[in-house]
Amino acid sequence: MISDRFRLAVAQLNPTVGDVAGNAGLIREARREAAAQGADLVLTSELVLAGYLPEDLVLKPAFVTACMDAARALALETADGGPGLIVGSPWRSEEGKTYNAVLLLDQGEVKAVRFKYDLPNYSVFDEKRVFAAGPLPGPVDFRGVRIGLPICEDIWNDEVCECLEETGAELLLVPNGSPYWENRAEERLQVVVSRVVQTGLPLIYCNQLGGQDELVFDGGSFALHGDRSLAFQMPQFQPAMAVTDWTRAGDTWICANGPVASLPDLNEANWRACVLGLGDYVIKNGFPGVVLGLSGGIDSAVCAAMAVDALGADKVHAIMLPYQYTSKESIADADACASALGIRYDTIPIAEPVAGFRNVLSDLFAGTDEDTTEENLQSRTRGVILMAVSNKFGWMVVTTGNKSEMSVGYATLYGDMNGGYNPIKDLYKTQVYDLAAWRNTVRPDGLSGPAGEVIPANIITKVPSAELRENQTDQDSLPPYDDLDDILECLVEKEMSVGEIERRGHERALIHRIEHLLYIAEYKRRQAPPGVKITERNFGKDRRYPITNRFRDRS
Repeated sequence: MISDRFRLAVAQLNPTVGDVAGNAGLIREARREAAAQGADLVLTSELVLAGYLPEDLVLKPAFVTACMDAARALALETADGGPGLIVGSPWRSEEGKTYNAVLLLDQGEVKAVRFKYDLPNYSVFDEKRVFAAGPLPGPVDFRGVRIGLPICEDIWNDEVCECLEETGAELLLVPNGSPYWENRAEERLQVVVSRVVQTGLPLIYCNQLGGQDELVFDGGSFALHGDRSLAFQMPQFQPAMAVTDWTRAGDTWICANGPVASLPDLNEANWRACVLGLGDYVIKNGFPGVVLGLSGGIDSAVCAAMAVDALGADKVHAIMLPYQYTSKESIADADACASALGIRYDTIPIAEPVAGFRNVLSDLFAGTDEDTTEENLQSRTRGVILMAVSNKFGWMVVTTGNKSEMSVGYATLYGDMNGGYNPIKDLYKTQVYDLAAWRNTVRPDGLSGPAGEVIPANIITKVPSAELRENQTDQDSLPPYDDLDDILECLVEKEMSVGEIERRGHERALIHRIEHLLYIAEYKRRQAPPGVKITERNFGKDRRYPITNRFRDRS
């Protein structure tokens, strides 16, 4: 029987990797809500039962079995006459191969199973390691509507959608696990436009939400009609459900009542990504709150504001750890920042433990000059104290180093690099300044922090310094951050040659120096905590350089 209309619920959910029962509960709740609104079908995101990315969990047979059992249990529940479900799950075939699958559950059964054809194996993705590639899929029939179910990467090339169109699909419903990075929403839109132009079919794009280690999934689910006009747009960075009515109009389908949410600008998107990534990491890993060193500098102030936006002021504890080089200005700025955010703030001077370390090393260091060794003792003492507080009370230490500093090794192992998670790990220093100024003028809806100036203006305008020696500034060791960040973006994100960077107006000797620092700091980055991916090429999953590496570009 051919249907001329149906009501579709698109559920933008925040699953947790490995929490199969919890994820199934999210799907049940979404189905209950959709049923109350008279929906016929609920579309969820890629591998929603497993959580995405499950990585090597997929190689564990018991995990795949748990996902399959949960899917079958959900299928039985659809015998109640309510909405059908489109659910993503790992699926093991009778031949023993494991696939990234999408299931149509309806009328008490697993009505259809389709496997992902195009497995991504680049950037943060490594699906060929754990999944078998499926065949080109045909459409499935849902109550008289022929639906194509390409899975995420399947729409980034033309084979799968072309096959679905040629075999009679009327609509493309696409479960996705597409992580955030800058300008990603526009990139997705262009891909969807290409598939709609190619097939002439409406396409509904359902994306996952939530933080998963370094990745943040921003949602932003949307749909285009067959003429490329917008059918609906869901919000980014928050859970949502859109219930939409689709009507057959000649040889196509039209959405009658699609909501249109506005998408955030770049600063808001980056801020929300950092907040969501930090918050989900803390919550999903069971920490009661966070602790961080609040130095009076820009990085720790921004991290504190992000933590309050993510978790609420009652779950953020800041500690000032002054030494003889800590200025009165920094102490006042840290106090003002903590007060503006409404967080607990303590001061623990470190002169005594630093003196203890210096005393026990005095015989061994006799006859040597003071250098960065003594400076790093200050940072490492601070790291020990923060980790002790974390161990005693269970709060996770928030790490506060930015991408510029991590790129060139301007960070101390077992000191300011201590911690469990770093929300600004993939933000260059200039981006940190931009976000601080932006957050002082905007309080995004749905976040927990206060409105108004949460980062004192003096923190933004004063000369940055690690304050590890008298009158120290960052620019004693590094070029101005505008120059440094441009060179680093060219080297890291764009893999440009020294000659190409020189033609942008930078001195060759400086480029060589920054490239050298970038390479020799690789061993530090390998030991750094995870942090939110913001740029197209973060340190970690995206950029995998050897630690032992003598190559230098002398072109």
